[in-house]
Amino acid sequence: MSAIEDVRRRLATRRPVEAPPEPGAQPAAVALILHEGKDGLEALFIKRAVRPGDPWSGQVAFPGGRRDAADADLLATAIRETREEVGVELRDATLLGALDDLQPRTPTLPPVVVRPFVFAVPARPELATNEEVQRAFWVPLRRLANPEVHREVTLTLRGEQRTFPAYNLGDDVIWGMTERILTPFVEMIGEA
Repeated sequence: MSAIEDVRRRLATRRPVEAPPEPGAQPAAVALILHEGKDGLEALFIKRAVRPGDPWSGQVAFPGGRRDAADADLLATAIRETREEVGVELRDATLLGALDDLQPRTPTLPPVVVRPFVFAVPARPELATNEEVQRAFWVPLRRLANPEVHREVTLTLRGEQRTFPAYNLGDDVIWGMTERILTPFVEMIGEA
């Protein structure tokens, strides 16, 4: 069985936990895009461009964003946002399933409820980032299992030092909601 088929099987046996709607919380969706490469499963990440007014400015994330009124559902949001941010058309990808909804833990962040969708692509697609994205890159999930990579990091946010679980990839640190999506997923598929 391929690694992608194994992920599909594991996701099919679980029902994602949907967050109850909170007043004022906007629905959003992200795409965790997998490709089976020479180093096993790889996931696509983006580094958000540094932009004034963007509360997630400069952070590593999955492609995605808030639901537009024209989106039929959150799956459509994930597909549209991925196309806009990295130029990948997920209508041609395989939807493997959805993960549990998440909300920010920091009260200074906008109230959103994020639903992660997991997709598989047969080959690494050509990437074309928009102005919201500084760059896009692939990371083998096996690399994330290394204790030297997955550990706590201390970051200075709004002048205050805070410690978070994170993946330290050298130039990039995956923390916050992206880490909270990624860690249970990596543990579930047995890459940790």
